[in-house]
Amino acid sequence: MSAPKSSKIKYWLLIAAAIVIDQITKTLVLQRFQFAERLNIIPDFFDLTLVFNTGAAFSFLADAGGWQKYFFLALAAVISFYLARAIVKDDFGAWGKWGAAMVIGGAFGNVIDRLIHGHVVDFLLFYWQSWFYPAFNAADSFICVGAVMLVIDGFKHKKEKAAGSGAEAV
Repeated sequence: MSAPKSSKIKYWLLIAAAIVIDQITKTLVLQRFQFAERLNIIPDFFDLTLVFNTGAAFSFLADAGGWQKYFFLALAAVISFYLARAIVKDDFGAWGKWGAAMVIGGAFGNVIDRLIHGHVVDFLLFYWQSWFYPAFNAADSFICVGAVMLVIDGFKHKKEKAAGSGAEAV
C-alpha cells in the first residue's frame, strides 16, 4: 500500500534542492570563469574550471553531431518518469527513494543546461600528476550518489524478499 502523498514531499524537496544547488553553482562558475580557465584549489589534486560537455558522462557521444542532445533529453525524461513513478508507488525502500530523488534532480539540472546552453556546464576537476578525472558538476554528483543508493536499495530489497519468502538470502 502506498504511503500518503504528504510523506513523499521530502523526495520532491530533494529533487528541487538538487536542481537549485546545481544551477546556482553553474551560474557562479559561468559568471566568474572564461572557458578552460582553471583556479587551483588543492595543489596537484583539485581545480575549479569551466568546460562544456555536449555528450554524457566522460564526454560519451560529445562529437556525435548534435542529435545526442535530443537523445540525452529524452533519456533523462524517461528515466526520471520511471523513478518518480517508483517513488510514488513505493517500489523502493528508503535508500532507493532518496537515491531516485537525487538522480532525478541531477538529471534535470543537466537537462536545464542542454536546453539553455546546448551543452552541460562542468567545473569540478580532480587530477594527480598526468592522470585526471573528467570535469563534472553538482548534478553529476547527485546522479552518481543516487545511483549507488539505488543499487544498495536493490540489494537490501532482494535480501528482504528472500528472507520474507522463507528462502535463504545469499
